[in-house]
Amino acid sequence: MVKPVTANGSDEDPVYAACEVKPSSILEADQPRVTGRVLFRQQYPDGRLEAIFDLNGFPTVGNGTGRAIHVHKFGDMSNGCDGASSHYNPFSKPHPQHPGDFGNFLPREGKIKRYRTNLLASLFGPYSILGRSIVVHERDDDLGKGGNKGSQEHGNAGKRLACCVIGIFAQLNSIVAFTSALGAALLLRKLRMPYIAR
Repeated sequence: MVKPVTANGSDEDPVYAACEVKPSSILEADQPRVTGRVLFRQQYPDGRLEAIFDLNGFPTVGNGTGRAIHVHKFGDMSNGCDGASSHYNPFSKPHPQHPGDFGNFLPREGKIKRYRTNLLASLFGPYSILGRSIVVHERDDDLGKGGNKGSQEHGNAGKRLACCVIGIFAQLNSIVAFTSALGAALLLRKLRMPYIAR
């Protein structure tokens, strides 16, 4: 397995990655401008990936629509988010069995703030998601139940609102950022805020 370089090179330390989300450059005027950050943490070499999704810019009214978030094949932000190509699917599995199929997220008050763990994707090895992209879609993912080809490929999740390229995060900054975001997420979960799930 290939391990990303960390601050002190120790295998005892988790590796952190980040993705700074920005709106697609080819959005129509009536589409929301989504910004924010996705933070990742994983223990080398076989720990399960954790992620914190902290996104803003969704409509503050009519929030009944969930938004699908996926890892896509390329870290190419040209032509809006379309340069990212299709879902990252190294094992040629039907959707939603791709390693970066993170599922649906329901915005509240224009924001998505969610912590997820035990993800199938990895920062290590030949199937690492480093250098690939995260795409935020305009609609719910139908989780492969739509009964058509699009459902099996991408969940019919609609247009690409925003995207970013996943990269290694500077160790000191990443520890502070991840710990702070995780603390906020767990506090909201303790207070039973519904949009901090799993």
